Amino acid sequence: MTESIFHPKPVDELTFTDDGMFQEVLRDPEICAELVERLLHIRVGHIEYPELEKTIAPYYTTKGVRLDVYLKDSDKIIDVELQSYPQEALGKRTRYYQSMIDMDSLMKGEDYSELKDSYILFICKQDPFKDENKKRYGLPCYTFRNICEENPAVNLNDKSLKVIYNASAYDEAKDERISAFLRFIHTNEPGKDDFSNRLSAQVEKIKDNEIFRRDYAAMNLHDRDITRAARQEGLLQGAAEQAIENAKALLADRKYSAQKISELLNIPVEAFSNENQYSGGTTPL
Repeated sequence: MTESIFHPKPVDELTFTDDGMFQEVLRDPEICAELVERLLHIRVGHIEYPELEKTIAPYYTTKGVRLDVYLKDSDKIIDVELQSYPQEALGKRTRYYQSMIDMDSLMKGEDYSELKDSYILFICKQDPFKDENKKRYGLPCYTFRNICEENPAVNLNDKSLKVIYNASAYDEAKDERISAFLRFIHTNEPGKDDFSNRLSAQVEKIKDNEIFRRDYAAMNLHDRDITRAARQEGLLQGAAEQAIENAKALLADRKYSAQKISELLNIPVEAFSNENQYSGGTTPL
């Protein structure tokens, strides 16, 4: 969700969909619950305080994940992700997120039946799905469940659901409340929708918060440090093939996560991380 590695967006220009602001707005449990209820059509009861940018890395030798917003209800776990730019292999990304969430939620010695219902919710500013001719499907929402090909009436009952919204197709959404929210995501104009106006007002309130402004400035300093390290590794020079090789080298240093390198340098994670697994040390940033 980072706009530029060279010119970080000033805090006064941040919108709801910007990195840092999205997580900060959803720090409010009521707003977080309302967003989930609107987009997933489920009731959210008492929830644990949303964990922001939760990192799950069960083993040093496995690829960890960093989730935007992660919350737990009494009987369900929900991961909320916002994608402001296209991501490669989105389907495999949701598959891996699902596996990490399940591993994180089931304690040693517990039975599989104790797994909570799992929801992975992606909000994308652009349509992430194309057909074989590279044409976008244009649906406002894509819902995925595991089904039986031989007989759709057979229910695997694995209690997992993946929902991916395409904000660019907000006019196609039949639910007026979802259409209004997706329009806000796509245009940053809240219109007459009460919830979108609450989100917009919360963004403006957060911009005036001195603690957030300080933390955002610190985050930009951290990002510039990564950019500086990238320059030293030659990541910003030469052909794409060489950049990918250098990205692998930077990832191998275990100082930064693949996702962070991808966001800041605009290189797809899948282009440089498939052959790199962390083998010790601390979880990278």
